[in-house]
Amino acid sequence: MTLRHLNIFLCVCDENNMTKAAGRLHMTQPSVSLAVQELEEHYQTLLFERLGRRLFITEAGRRLATYARHIVNLNQQTETAMRSFGLLCRLRLGASVTIGESVLVDLLQLLQRANPQQEIFSEIHNTAELETMLLRDELDLALIEGTVQSEYLISSPFMQDELIFIAAPQSVLSTQKKVVAADLDRCKFFVREAGSGTRDLFEQVMQEQKLRFSIAGVYNNAESIKKAVAADLGISVISQRAVRTELARGELCTFRLPGVAFHRTFNIVHHKNKYISSELKAVIELCQKIDHLQ
Repeated sequence: MTLRHLNIFLCVCDENNMTKAAGRLHMTQPSVSLAVQELEEHYQTLLFERLGRRLFITEAGRRLATYARHIVNLNQQTETAMRSFGLLCRLRLGASVTIGESVLVDLLQLLQRANPQQEIFSEIHNTAELETMLLRDELDLALIEGTVQSEYLISSPFMQDELIFIAAPQSVLSTQKKVVAADLDRCKFFVREAGSGTRDLFEQVMQEQKLRFSIAGVYNNAESIKKAVAADLGISVISQRAVRTELARGELCTFRLPGVAFHRTFNIVHHKNKYISSELKAVIELCQKIDHLQ
C-alpha cells in the first residue's frame, strides 16, 4: 500500500466513477482499476461494489476513506513544512453560523496579534456541514454550536451561550407583562435551516416543553432572521450574542416564557486522528480563553 494507491482510491471515492477518476488523474482507466484491486487484495476486503456500470462504496471503503484522507493530508503538510522550513503551515478553521457572526472575527484578530506570521483560512457553515468537512479532513478545527454525531470527532467546550426569544418592539408580545405558552400559538417563527445547531436546540426544547410552533421562514443566516423579526413578520429564537447590538439600539426586544430556557455550549471539534501541532494547540488554548478576553 502506497500514497499513490490512497490518492487514486480517494479520487475514485470523490468521482464515484473509475473513468472520471482516471481522467482527473491523467491515467488510464485500467491503471485506476488495478490500483483499487491491489488495495482490496492488500486489505483482503471489498472496497467497492460493482453493479453494472455503477460503483457503490462499501462500509470498509468508507472506513478506509476516513483514514486515507488524513494520511494524504498529513503527507502534504509534511511536504509543505519541510520544503518551506521556517514557515508556518496554513491552518483551516471552520465555524458554525452563530459563532462565525459573533465570535470568529474577534478570535482571528487575537490569533493575528499572537502570531502575525500564521496564515489561517476560515469558513462558516452549519454544524452538519462542518462535521462532514472534519471527517473529510477539509478542516483542521471547527467551532461548533451544536452536538456532533460522529464517533471519530472529539469535542471540548470553550464558551457558554443562551438562545432567547426575540420580537419586534411594536409586536403584541413586547407590550405584554407576561407571555404564556398559548401566546405562541398565534405567532409565526423564523428559524435556521436543518443541520443548524440553533435549529436543533430550538426544536428539542420546544418539543420537550410540548410547545407548538408554526414556521414562517427558514433562513441560513442570523441577519435575515433579525430583519424579518424587526419588520414584525414573526418572532424567533436566536443566540443572545447575535442580537446584542439590536437589543441595545431598541431595534428588537426580547421576552421570556416561564420554565423555558435554551442553554448550550460552544465546542472546539477536531478529528480524533488529527495530529495536534503546536500551531493548532495554540488556537485551541486561545479559544478556551476568548470568553474572558472579549
